[in-house]
Amino acid sequence: MKIPLLLLAIASFAATVTHLHAQSPIGTRLPSEKKVIEDPVTGVELAFLTSKQSGDSKIYQTHPQWTSDGKWLVFRSDRIPGEALAVNEETGDIVQVTEGGYFGMLTLARKAMKLYVMRDPEMPATEQPRYGRGDADKAIVEIDLETLFIDSAAGSLKSADHYQRIVGRVDGSMGAGGDMAIDANEDVIYFRIGPEEAAKHLDSSVEIKENFGPRDMGAGPTGIASMDISTGEIDIVAVAPFQMGHIQTNPWVSGELVLCWETGGKSPQRVWTVKVGGDIEPLYPEAEYEWVTHEAIISPDEVAIAIMGHREVGTDDEWGPSGSREKPTGLGIVNLRTREMRIAGQTRSGSGLWHVHGSADGRWAVGDDFSRSLYLIDRKTHEMMLLTTGHKPSARDHVHPTFSPGGTKIQIQSAMLSEDDRSMNICVVYLPESLLDRDYSGVLRKD
Repeated sequence: MKIPLLLLAIASFAATVTHLHAQSPIGTRLPSEKKVIEDPVTGVELAFLTSKQSGDSKIYQTHPQWTSDGKWLVFRSDRIPGEALAVNEETGDIVQVTEGGYFGMLTLARKAMKLYVMRDPEMPATEQPRYGRGDADKAIVEIDLETLFIDSAAGSLKSADHYQRIVGRVDGSMGAGGDMAIDANEDVIYFRIGPEEAAKHLDSSVEIKENFGPRDMGAGPTGIASMDISTGEIDIVAVAPFQMGHIQTNPWVSGELVLCWETGGKSPQRVWTVKVGGDIEPLYPEAEYEWVTHEAIISPDEVAIAIMGHREVGTDDEWGPSGSREKPTGLGIVNLRTREMRIAGQTRSGSGLWHVHGSADGRWAVGDDFSRSLYLIDRKTHEMMLLTTGHKPSARDHVHPTFSPGGTKIQIQSAMLSEDDRSMNICVVYLPESLLDRDYSGVLRKD
């Protein structure tokens, strides 16, 4: 059977595109998709740095989003399958910033123009498992973003090895996962280890926790290891009898980490903290009726948490009698030094705040809810206000707000512009000048 020439041409073009995607070199540039609009409800300025339906998602809100020069936002996308991208906030230019793929957390340094990823060297970029193959050897890779952006703009790109450096390799026996975070001094990177390795370092008298809740998650043990960024040397930092998740570092205090007991929902004790050389301790002692979630370090001494109020009063199921408004709920802020907790704000209805963050200067807190609306809290006056809505409850994920280091804007992911009502884009929400210029001289309490 003869195939029409047009079909042959189409097939040839499709094969070429697939090959280009598979072989797309680091530094590849894509055209700007930037669109600046006003929120249709609040009038707040929104900059959509991506606007096509290409499977975008931001870095998790526990980690840095902007490069150290404040110009670029790194994100996940299907535009170049398996690879990470960065978008310039001013120009909208998009640049591929990995070659060879990655899995797990995209980890940006705050001081240096560096990105760190974990990858399975034996797997193609497009086949990297989300959390890695548990028994496979892993590599932690450092990307020199400053040189990469300069060469990409100049059209003088070199081979991937010029921008990417293998920091070190992790033996498959350690069961390393892609949950990573960089120390405040940027000399060490932390990563999660699996049950078999963690068990070697756990006191035999410690009771191993079983799965908790209907998702059959949470069983231990797991742990945290560190890798020296200069030498690749690995040390064990801490182990716990439960499943660790959301490992994050204090960007201002070296050797201080916060993590959670991950069950996929309510935990018996969600939030924990540890200092290198010390023991893991609960940060906020959790009651059975409290559904605590989505903790994030927001300042040198503070962690924001969500205490959920999304369930009907009287609910008592596999998660327990938790998550209703029978007890106090809202956005809580815990002091790492004094362990004091204060409720910064509470929604009057709906799910309650779900993913939370705050500005490093202690002025603002922010949270999203199940409707994908974003609420700002003035911590000086305790006023709560709707910043932006219309991000579609049907969206593939929540908006996951993260404040910029300067505290004047918030990055989210949003399906507001998506034709399918699910695909998300990278968006920056700018706080109005009327809020930034507020006069607090008449406010009696400023804490």
